[in-house]
Amino acid sequence: MGEAQPAGGGGATQQRGEEMNGKLENFAQWSGTVIRILIGVVFVYMGLSKALDPVDFLKLVRQYDLSFNYWMLNAVAASLPWFEVFCGMLLALGVAVRGTALSVASMTIPFTIVVVLRAIEIAGAQKIGFCSVRFDCGCGAGEVYICAKVLENVLLTVGAVWLVAGYGRRAAWRYTLSRPGQ
Repeated sequence: MGEAQPAGGGGATQQRGEEMNGKLENFAQWSGTVIRILIGVVFVYMGLSKALDPVDFLKLVRQYDLSFNYWMLNAVAASLPWFEVFCGMLLALGVAVRGTALSVASMTIPFTIVVVLRAIEIAGAQKIGFCSVRFDCGCGAGEVYICAKVLENVLLTVGAVWLVAGYGRRAAWRYTLSRPGQ
């Protein structure tokens, strides 16, 4: 108790700790970069699959009964897929990553909630288990099993939150929109 450490005794341990922290930070940045590019590619693909068939996407959006205003539904069906493509491209290129990732999370969370509510409705009507529900949720991948879709959306959301936390800077074209020091 209260023993003094010999001079220089903790320096090597501290250096190893700093080296390990540097390796973990490097791993976190590179894994964030892979996550950023994957989410970007997914959003470009899914957005284009909806944007190229807006009438079909409009029919899928209508199944959620979110609005009876046809102007609003048409606006969502016409603009949301292109916004997804835009966000996907920004992420894949590494431009404005944190803000774009926040937008992605802001889309995936409410979408997951309405998909789960719709699946509960279908499961109750057909008297089947929740994970047995399969329908076209409007994500751009066609008919999917709900449990797989929910897992995918949770992973997309967690990945987006990882990016919002500041990871994924490696191989980014322009990580932020502002210049450093401004």
